[in-house]
Amino acid sequence: MNAQSLILLVDIVDAGNLSKAARKLKMSRANISYHLNQFEQALGLQLLRRTTRRIEPTEVGLSLYRHGRVIRDELLAARESVDSLGRGLHGSVRLSLPTGFGHLVVSDWMIEFKRSYPDIALDVVFDNSIRDLLGEEIDISVRVMSEPPPQMVAHELCQVRYVLCASARYAQEHGMPERLEDLPGVPLITSTVEGRELRLAAYRDGERQEILLKPTLASENFQFLREAILSGLGIGLVPDYLVNEAVADGRAVLAFDAWRLSVFGSRMFLLRMPGRYQTLAARTLIDFLIQRVRAWARP
Repeated sequence: MNAQSLILLVDIVDAGNLSKAARKLKMSRANISYHLNQFEQALGLQLLRRTTRRIEPTEVGLSLYRHGRVIRDELLAARESVDSLGRGLHGSVRLSLPTGFGHLVVSDWMIEFKRSYPDIALDVVFDNSIRDLLGEEIDISVRVMSEPPPQMVAHELCQVRYVLCASARYAQEHGMPERLEDLPGVPLITSTVEGRELRLAAYRDGERQEILLKPTLASENFQFLREAILSGLGIGLVPDYLVNEAVADGRAVLAFDAWRLSVFGSRMFLLRMPGRYQTLAARTLIDFLIQRVRAWARP
């Protein structure tokens, strides 16, 4: 049995279809299909079931895929060991970060990481959407959500605390809402809610309230949201790290600080695809991020 054919099978199954596998391997789709057909004919077995959009391994194809993945990972590890002889840690990693946390918190960490590992090529994407990491060819993703996608390997990093806040000037001129039921009537500033209603759940001493809200100003740009809040345009519903400094120096005030607010999900996860070989560069960045986030979140 040809090991290269086995590894090709792994690449095709991981990609999900022949076209994506061809792009990843920089081969033509026809060439990929030819080599797959030759492998199946040599074995006398069907390894993949083809549909219009995806391919799925047969029972024997799945068994060979598992063996092939072990062989591929061992080959990649051996190549990495040889390449690293006499050199510092190197490689490339593509990281996807949520826009607010990424820009305001992680950016400085990534500069620190790059200084420590100058030979690692970093591609940092700032994006809030939950997409297929394989399709986007993302190695590591950090996301805030209620539960991680079941098809991904997830490491919970920390809890994210949301606050209701306003500038000190807004609070002085308009006052702050005193009841949660008053929130639908105030100008609300928060992040974009794509394709769903914005429901705020609030918890205190065993009590739970849920309120449907309609933002009057929404954006995926958290730096813009912070400026809008501090400019006195309304009441913000944002993660606390966005306004902690402004609250500390008196430029902003909090409302309902005794309540625990849940919106958009309140848990931060580091996500990666199962079965994808994690290079030493990627593993180093994962360890770095876990350490930094947990130290940052520690009271």
